[in-house]
Amino acid sequence: QLYRGGIMNRATLIGNLTKDPDMRQTQSGVSVCTFTLAVQRRYADQSGEKQADFFNVVCWRGLADNCAKYLVKGSKAGVHGSIQNRSYEDKQGNKRTVTEIIADEVEFLSRKVETQAPAYEEITDNELPF
Repeated sequence: QLYRGGIMNRATLIGNLTKDPDMRQTQSGVSVCTFTLAVQRRYADQSGEKQADFFNVVCWRGLADNCAKYLVKGSKAGVHGSIQNRSYEDKQGNKRTVTEIIADEVEFLSRKVETQAPAYEEITDNELPF
């Protein structure tokens, strides 16, 4: 079915976080969480290696709080949102443009990495003191 409405800007991505999310608050106290999602391309390059694209994701308010709480480097996540360009001036006065995915929904597709249980040395019955 053809889309006959107004403007459509939707992005759906599944990938892995390249590092832990960055959680901040605006001056007015609104939570904002950013992370980079590595999304593997469907086809390999000429040398047979799979390539990935890296997308900057921005989450706001409660979604930001949950992403900061449950996502870590390596987590697999599904992101639904819109694509947005924004421009800024860097410290050297150069104009920069970034493209970001403004997330409406983030699905946590892997569990949060738990701290590893302490390692125990295995001993045999012959080594027991009793």
